[in-house]
Amino acid sequence: MAQASAAAALRRLRRPRDPSAAFLSSLLHSCFLSSTSAYSPVALHGPKPPAAAGSSITSSACSSSTCSRFDSYRRQSAAAATTTRALHHAPSSDGSSESTPTSQSQLLHFIKSTFGTLEGKNHCWLNAVNGIWKTFNQEGIYLVLLYQSHETLDGDSKHSAAFRKLKYLHQRYPHLNVFAMQYGSGISSLATQSQAVRTIMEEYITFPILLSDKDFTNMANGACYLLFEGSKDHIIFTKLDGDPELMIRGMEGFSALSAEPIENVVESGVPWQKEEVVKEPYVGSLRNLLLYHPGGLSIDEDGDRIFISDSNHHRIIISNGDGVILDCIGSSPGFEDGEFESAKLLHPAASFYHAAEDCLYIVDSENHAVRKADFGRRFLETVYPVFNKKGSGVWSWIIDKLGLTKEDASKKDDTSNIQDFDADSVVFPWHLLKISEDDLLVADRSFETSWILSMSTGEKKNIVRGRAEAMELCQQMIDERHALLKDIHINGSSGDKGHSNLLEKIPCNELVSSISRFRKCIVFCDTDGQRVQKHDLDTKETSNIHFTNVGVLGLPYWFVCRLEKVSTWGHSAGQFQDHNRKVNVLPGRCNIKVSVDIPVDTELATPLVESCIWRQVRGSGAGISESDAQDTTSEKVGIAQQWYDEIDNLAFSEAAEEPAVIKGDDKPADESHQDQKSVHFTCAVNVSPGSCELVASAALYLRVDRTKADHEDQKAVIKRILQCQGHEEHVGVELLTENHRDARDLVIMKPVHLRLRMECADHPAGTTNKETISTESSLEISITLE
Repeated sequence: MAQASAAAALRRLRRPRDPSAAFLSSLLHSCFLSSTSAYSPVALHGPKPPAAAGSSITSSACSSSTCSRFDSYRRQSAAAATTTRALHHAPSSDGSSESTPTSQSQLLHFIKSTFGTLEGKNHCWLNAVNGIWKTFNQEGIYLVLLYQSHETLDGDSKHSAAFRKLKYLHQRYPHLNVFAMQYGSGISSLATQSQAVRTIMEEYITFPILLSDKDFTNMANGACYLLFEGSKDHIIFTKLDGDPELMIRGMEGFSALSAEPIENVVESGVPWQKEEVVKEPYVGSLRNLLLYHPGGLSIDEDGDRIFISDSNHHRIIISNGDGVILDCIGSSPGFEDGEFESAKLLHPAASFYHAAEDCLYIVDSENHAVRKADFGRRFLETVYPVFNKKGSGVWSWIIDKLGLTKEDASKKDDTSNIQDFDADSVVFPWHLLKISEDDLLVADRSFETSWILSMSTGEKKNIVRGRAEAMELCQQMIDERHALLKDIHINGSSGDKGHSNLLEKIPCNELVSSISRFRKCIVFCDTDGQRVQKHDLDTKETSNIHFTNVGVLGLPYWFVCRLEKVSTWGHSAGQFQDHNRKVNVLPGRCNIKVSVDIPVDTELATPLVESCIWRQVRGSGAGISESDAQDTTSEKVGIAQQWYDEIDNLAFSEAAEEPAVIKGDDKPADESHQDQKSVHFTCAVNVSPGSCELVASAALYLRVDRTKADHEDQKAVIKRILQCQGHEEHVGVELLTENHRDARDLVIMKPVHLRLRMECADHPAGTTNKETISTESSLEISITLE
């Protein structure tokens, strides 16, 4: 029924339109995201574009010519605006005036005084990823989003769209220094910091946020963007519903932002988006929660599957209705097609299960893409954007790594690619709905901009601008979600009123992707509580989904770093605690048993399994896998004799029958040594004379001990497990426990990192110089996680 009404609306939208009207409309909506802000833009001097009202729908066929004509216009407009506004400070057409030179000087002086200082008397930096605030200086160009701290930030607000616009410009112009500034209340206030931290997690903010207790209302006249050069003393303003890109392109130093190509970048598949590394928000150890901002879900009722977008962990978790984890899609942040274990996503959001194809369509938000997971092949591929895919063979990989791939002539000029961005491209999508047999509606978080894509080809058919037109396509689906919410509110038990109140805080647009009916339950995401809950329609009770079989998720990607990043453990997530040990060993096999004491007032949420353990041996040693872990002999054997024996074994031995594989849950690493207070895992190393190092990482899944009934005690234990240090971590725990009446159900991943250095002397002397003696030894290493 919902698809039928959507199809009818879609037919109306596809009727031929007046080309001139389409052009005028595209001029007005050429900004990447529309905003419903009540603020008026500060007037830009120069010719004004024609005005038009209402929402608009444009076809991708005319986007190229429209963008070219508008680009020429807005460069002239921006240049004129920049010169006039910076020098004369003229009043705007709506009667407001820009800040005086004195107030500009005060604001600019305060901002520059915070550079290089993490926290001061009147300021505090949050989300300072890898100390990025230290790089701010008197050089460069700065774009800042300025807003008051008492203003609400939610999915429907003008500020949410403003943050996304700032992210867009940050990606498009990597040399531009970008941050947000929240002013007007105490920097140590929990409410002030909570507002900023919630924004960081929800909007996936990777640039810093500056908190200030000073009041700049009379200078900024409300929320706005401001642009300045570090070496100059004036600021350019524009209101939220203005286009900050006009300021950037019009200023004198604009050419420096895009003239120099960026080296050592990874291309994401989106031609205008390039990143040196995948940047992630800084919230410390909060990422060690089992779920980290579950942003959306969909269901396969016939197959008893729930697809959960674990957005800030960049993966899709697949579980059944009882919480047993069946599979996982995504290995780490990035943009890469491949098998489920190796494919990469970046902040996935809504999803849609297509039963006929047995495929899951996924919105890959930060990659500005739509992906398709084929469960038959266990393969993730890209539906949109459509681009020439590279060969998947070994030879294609070698050619690509050697840099011998032939480039398209249209892509040789990196600068033109950045500047000639298609304004109609899908940018920061969030929602995904099927509106007809072959059409998908992809929309941003607030439904201000929507795109209609073909499921079969991935081509973009139409662009829908304005919330009213988008609502016409999916209003019935939103009404169905509201009906589920109403059912929980009316029929919930008295003890579930807290859950009902929580759901009422979810903006209506968010309901499209975060709540669904699953058999006799209503399943929904609680992003503040970092959990997924279900409401039983029979018992009228609401409870958390308790996930089991977490070994399927493996070791989290941030627990292990590449060899070249050994010196920076926990990249973009703070430093992990390494347990360093040094021992002397004899040459030969060394059996190592690692005993880990669980922190006080905690218990294992699930046994430690092999898939959650990573081992690597460096130097003069070699790791022994389980298949090679056969008993060795300490008998004296010559090297030549060992070589001949191996040849004989290969030539005359019969092939051993492969043991039967029994499918089921991953077995614990050492079943005989799993208890409630400690866990054990083993490593085996063949050591040769010299120095070697064993690096082992493991993920323990813990929860607060059941004896801890007091809420404040539970909060203290959680902070101790997470080792909270920064403001972001403490505020994150406060938000977390505020939404958990009983935090004992919360599952936390605790990392274990061991670095064992082994010094090995020469082999014991044999009866002849050609003989060596190998030994077998055992070690036990104890680790305490406190």
